[in-house]
Amino acid sequence: MSTSTTEIDHEAAVGTAPKEGVITEQGIEDARSMIGLQLRPEGPYLRDASPDTIMNFSNGIGDLNPLYRDSEHGRNSRYGTAVAHPMFPMAYGWIGRTRWGLPGVHGFYAGNDWELFRHIRPGDTINAIERVVGVDVKQSKFSGTLVLQYVEGTYYNQRGEMVARALGTCTRHERKAARDAGKYADITTYDYSSEEYDQIHEAIMGEQANIRGEQIRFWEDVNVGDELPSIVRGPLSLMDTMGFLVGCGRGHTNGVIYQAAMKHPGHFFRNPEAGGGIEYTGIGHHRESVAKNVGVPGTYDYGPQRSAWMASLVTNWAGDAAFVKRVRTQMRGFNIMGDSTWCKGKVSAKYIKDGHALVDLEIWGENQRGEITTPGMATVILPSRDVNIRPFIDGGNLDLELPVVR
Repeated sequence: MSTSTTEIDHEAAVGTAPKEGVITEQGIEDARSMIGLQLRPEGPYLRDASPDTIMNFSNGIGDLNPLYRDSEHGRNSRYGTAVAHPMFPMAYGWIGRTRWGLPGVHGFYAGNDWELFRHIRPGDTINAIERVVGVDVKQSKFSGTLVLQYVEGTYYNQRGEMVARALGTCTRHERKAARDAGKYADITTYDYSSEEYDQIHEAIMGEQANIRGEQIRFWEDVNVGDELPSIVRGPLSLMDTMGFLVGCGRGHTNGVIYQAAMKHPGHFFRNPEAGGGIEYTGIGHHRESVAKNVGVPGTYDYGPQRSAWMASLVTNWAGDAAFVKRVRTQMRGFNIMGDSTWCKGKVSAKYIKDGHALVDLEIWGENQRGEITTPGMATVILPSRDVNIRPFIDGGNLDLELPVVR
């Protein structure tokens, strides 16, 4: 017999605080039993690429590159149109988010490893296939036992062409264990000196001049050890995190959120700070009390946004004629409100593969305390002066043969 909505005990369905789930052997085995399963897509959020959604995503990550923002610049480029930022598929779904297994156990985005195959252009419609590919168990100083979960996302356009694939990683932590460990208890909002504000000001205002744009960067002109012009994002504010939500098309409110909570009560709670209003368990990105409830010293950034910042470091350096083939980032430290992330990089290798001229980059995000919070790497295909080296064409034959789970 069906149950009407009026028969649901809505007060009992959603608690007044995030659930205090515990990692158990059975929970781990249950999660492992899901390996190979295909997940329901997130969203839908921004499936359709248009000049507006492409630019809005760039706004949400603070990217100033005219190739992603200026239709006239794009029309005069080799593509004949503006194209989307390489991380635009994130607007469809944040691969690596907590969405399966271990009910009530808190999750943090831990990083992505992207391989890209073609540009997304206005008029494209993007869909994704997500499947569970791995589960691992480790020990951490933050919360003791943690579980790593791996999801593979494969992104296709309306012609069935693969535009990208990504390995997303999520870490799961017991909320109480993280609180009790108190690893970050002594961290407070950073107090900047006037000289540090001046450095941030100069970097932000000077970033646009360092965007390579239509000036071609040839493979022959690159040397191992060359440093990329740094970019900075911060000090992190609520404007930054909310801007990323808007850029990704995430703005569900009122009845939409309420109905989702009735379907999936473990992911929502009635927050007394909001008069019992429904909030998602990830609201720690915006509410300090919820962040501290999971052992974080304050509200913190969205990991996918930080991954996109690191990709912008690469695209600024590479120029319009290059193709960013791979971007891998790992979240090794929290980025809390008031922190700044200095995105830095250098050339670590250059070589020829399958007739293409490639450069590997070591990239990293470093906060104002000098701590590396976001190590990573990238691979870029550059134009070559050698007529025997082919320019990369969207969907070309270069396959980096990345492993699924490392």
